[in-house]
Amino acid sequence: MAWLYGAQVPRKHLAAHTGSLSQFAGVRLMTLADGAERGVRMLEFRTGTGLRFTVMVDRAMDIAECEHAGRAIGWHSPSGFRHPALHEYEGEGGLGWFRAMSGLNVTCGLDHILFMHEDTAHHYHYGPREKVASSLHGRIGTIPAQLTGYGESWNGDVCTFWAEGIVRQATVFGEDLYLVRRIEADMGSDEIRLNDRVVNHGFYTTPHMFCYHINVGHPVVAEGARYVAPVREVLWASHAGDYGGQGVGYRTLPAPIVNFHEQVWQHDMAADSQGRVEVAIVNERIGLGFAVVTRKDQFPCMFEWQNLHAGHYAVGIEPSTNHVHGKDFARQRGELIELEHGEERLYETVLRVLPDADAVAAAITRIEASARQPAEDYPAPTGDFPALGGVV
Repeated sequence: MAWLYGAQVPRKHLAAHTGSLSQFAGVRLMTLADGAERGVRMLEFRTGTGLRFTVMVDRAMDIAECEHAGRAIGWHSPSGFRHPALHEYEGEGGLGWFRAMSGLNVTCGLDHILFMHEDTAHHYHYGPREKVASSLHGRIGTIPAQLTGYGESWNGDVCTFWAEGIVRQATVFGEDLYLVRRIEADMGSDEIRLNDRVVNHGFYTTPHMFCYHINVGHPVVAEGARYVAPVREVLWASHAGDYGGQGVGYRTLPAPIVNFHEQVWQHDMAADSQGRVEVAIVNERIGLGFAVVTRKDQFPCMFEWQNLHAGHYAVGIEPSTNHVHGKDFARQRGELIELEHGEERLYETVLRVLPDADAVAAAITRIEASARQPAEDYPAPTGDFPALGGVV
């Protein structure tokens, strides 16, 4: 049976009560028409529970807006959802990426994540190209997708709204990587399923690094809200030299702070019996939260991003294929993924709105069943990075 408005209803019942399913839920294509966003194609999903989210076809099919029953979930930055034609990837010394950073999810990769980096280009066998220069978090997030399909599909009385596309990150004498993305949401559900496949379409041996910058905003993020995760230990903190200097630990969030400098942490997470890692930001005062569920074998690393400056005010959940120290660190340890022609990596992620106190409490129980996070706000970073899977 399909779920709608808290009740199970058969498909025939729905058809009898309206001329079009879009009265209740659906997915449709539209185009933004003003300002820096002009021309960006966007898919709007509605599941009938109050969950509404939009997918930017022209920006790697990333998720832009996300709300539930009128309450915002995803973060909107001052930069807005800029058209990719306005983006200058190499701008501002590699930090131009920030001028296109907004929305619930910003994809990072496909051959580079984290801060700016220069790598040898010998594996591309082209003399004039001596190095590969990468700006912050890679190129993929501002590349338009080829939209290969979207719509609704029925399996008995269960209706799934879906969209698929291919994002090509490619150049002559360089990488030729495809991101094949499918996004699904069932009618009556508060979950988004994000299924990605990264394929080396080219014939050069090509590095692959991948990360989701999943950004949660107010009112989930608010004074007293909590970061809840199965943290076994804190591995690293960007601000370890002045660990408590801003008065913000990893667990409990403050109100917006003027001139707050971002803080980033890497935690080692425990997986549940199914190999999944669930991380949530919860606001128990208003009974609202948001959780991200990944697979430990696909995303072995997890970062927490705190951007609590007034006027920005967001927290990021960032599953990653690699440790925070980047490509050279990964290569030295034999952990850098290298894809040959036709090889691929799969990533299966669930983004889950926790719409009420019961859902929040259930998420906390699930997470604590995997591991209870450190009770102190400032657990000492160990610097002991666990071994990841080797070069393949």
